Amino acid sequence: MRRLFVALWLLVGAPALAVPQAPVVPFSTESKAGEAVAPASPELAAKVASEFPPEVERALDALVRADLKQGPTAGLSVGVMRGGQRWMRGYGFRDLGKKLPATVRTTYRMASITKSFTAVAVLQLAQAGKLDLDADIHTLVPEYPVKQWPVTVRQLLGHLGGVPTYDSPSAGNNTKPVTTREAIGLFADRPLVAEPGTRYVYTTWGFNLLGAAVETASGQSYREYLRDHVFGPANMTHADLDEVSTRDAQQAVGYRVQGAALKPSRFLDVTSRFGGGGTRATVEDLLGFARAMLDDALVTRETMGRMQTTMATRDGRITDYGMGFATYPLRGHYIVAHAGGQPETTTLLVVLPAEDTAIALATNVEDEAKRLRRLSLRLMETVLDEGAPARTGHFTDPVDAVEYEGLGRMASYGLAYHDWATRGPGRLPPEQDLAGAFAKVTALFDRAAIARDPRGAMERIRGAHEPRAESLFIRVGAHMAATVERVLGAERLRTYRTQGAAGFFADYLAACESVKCPEAERFNQGLRDDVARFVAGWKRAEVPALRRSRLDDVKDPERLWPALKEAAARAPSVRPDYTEELLALADRAKHKPEDRMRWLERATELHPESMDAHLAQAVGLLEADREAEAIPHVREAFETPEGALVLSPAGFLRRLLDTRSPKVARGLLRAAVTLHPDAPELWDALAKRERALGDAGAAKVAQGRAKRARQVRAAQEARAPRTPGVVAPAGSAPLPPDKAPSGSTSPTVPVDPEAPPEP
Repeated sequence: MRRLFVALWLLVGAPALAVPQAPVVPFSTESKAGEAVAPASPELAAKVASEFPPEVERALDALVRADLKQGPTAGLSVGVMRGGQRWMRGYGFRDLGKKLPATVRTTYRMASITKSFTAVAVLQLAQAGKLDLDADIHTLVPEYPVKQWPVTVRQLLGHLGGVPTYDSPSAGNNTKPVTTREAIGLFADRPLVAEPGTRYVYTTWGFNLLGAAVETASGQSYREYLRDHVFGPANMTHADLDEVSTRDAQQAVGYRVQGAALKPSRFLDVTSRFGGGGTRATVEDLLGFARAMLDDALVTRETMGRMQTTMATRDGRITDYGMGFATYPLRGHYIVAHAGGQPETTTLLVVLPAEDTAIALATNVEDEAKRLRRLSLRLMETVLDEGAPARTGHFTDPVDAVEYEGLGRMASYGLAYHDWATRGPGRLPPEQDLAGAFAKVTALFDRAAIARDPRGAMERIRGAHEPRAESLFIRVGAHMAATVERVLGAERLRTYRTQGAAGFFADYLAACESVKCPEAERFNQGLRDDVARFVAGWKRAEVPALRRSRLDDVKDPERLWPALKEAAARAPSVRPDYTEELLALADRAKHKPEDRMRWLERATELHPESMDAHLAQAVGLLEADREAEAIPHVREAFETPEGALVLSPAGFLRRLLDTRSPKVARGLLRAAVTLHPDAPELWDALAKRERALGDAGAAKVAQGRAKRARQVRAAQEARAPRTPGVVAPAGSAPLPPDKAPSGSTSPTVPVDPEAPPEP
């Protein structure tokens, strides 16, 4: 992943708080003073809070309750909106010590969602002619010195300006309020880390520059401008800058997880990151912001479309980030999102512009991005897909696996972009040679070429949506979606999110037969045969009881295990993949080690070619102090077609972001250096872990290996030819963690730093 991660808060020495059984507090009314009064009855709450059908409300509430049982939690507020329907609830406590409930009115730090507010402000001023998106930021913020290259407003909006992010814990650890000028001064003298336009570098400091530009262009303070032009028009009644003086009694008290307990958050004054992470709001405010976006109430529809369009580096690699929003396809949906993480908070806003839908989540517990991502997916399934799970396919043949990866990605990009361009504010890439695009896609799926170089084929397929590859998957996939809609109707397009990519291709081929598409648009016979084989295998291997429900939602999943094994035996080479659901059952049993390990073992038994299953079992074994047994599973994961591509040194370091256990992190790094012995960054990370766990000897050895690896790398770089003006993006293609061909695994929607999930 291209994102740098820096810990922005320090551990405190206060005694751990015991975590009480947090109650689920239904949506409640508030007194005139804003204090929560006694919760309403569930029946009354439903009438007041929502127009969703009762069965949908019950399903939403049940899945949130189930998720909150999986670990220590303080407070959580949730909002879901589709059209004129809203559902909002508060769960747990905004203040554990005083037992004050979290409600819809509870105010949370927004952290990096602030970047979306700032971006809207900048684009409003650009529309009004008060700000030029292609102006050098120095002309708007004179206290920011001229750099070795010009840095434009447009580049800063997409994290392409080369402005660094926090480069040490102390750089982001401010405890005193600062002015705009002082906030800029904290980083003004730091050099750019890349030539603008060449590399995605997620940066809160860059958005501070944009906040200062808002003040220059508008003549108002940043706070005044947001209140008058963003918060006010969006009916964000309780939104404001997060300063001590603006907080009220509804502000959530922050916590962080330590073991099985919660401890108070370290204090951080966020005026130092005002434009990139300095606001607070409620989930109702976030839904108001989303509603204003969807109704084009803040900027024009054309401008919003540009904001939702991913940017690209100079060499044609997309960043999955537009102007102030992460933006990407997920399971055929077009997602516009941002998340945030700071001391006291984790937040997430997901907007689906083509489906008039938004999901807002906020908790007063730090480092909960994984939970909020997981919840957002489940809420999205419930509201848009009637709760039906989205599954990818499992294949024993690595050529099939790579080919299906391509089918899944093209279906997801095609469906999402078609929807966004026809029902949202988006635009498709210009079409010039459709027949040629089909021919190039067909070549990507050539089985002989895949067999010769599976890793290279996977890499080409994973980049086939990018400008450097002529946006092939977007252009061809969107044309396929338009053809299916024309022949079979718009509702048909909704089914592929849960029925697999092969079904989409099969329907397209049938629609082509109906309307007599040109032969060039029907792929070749080999691909048509593979699609038919995949569809047949999928149908043979389906478990009827799980067609419309997830394994981890079934009351007694144990009784379905024999049926899953029987289904796998019926279609051993092609079948639905239940890895995510099996791993969810393992997570649910984390306080019962034997049950947890049983579900982990079943995941690799049912899906022995699954990278995620092997990595999860490796983690389980490391937790049980069985490192020798864990390392072979890491190797198995690496040897899958997906693992060979994404488990690069940077890929391993990304996965450590979700690893709270130092022991597990060390074990993964010990396995990683056996796979990448020449990667100094892995040896450095291992040395730090060994030192933190008290093994000074092992740390010294790792540090020595890091030094030698750096010397080897420097020698190689000195011999390598250079292309002037091009800086390759750090790491691999945008991951956000947990990438999967058809989006079956939990995504990483944007935290600080931002990282979108895979389609």
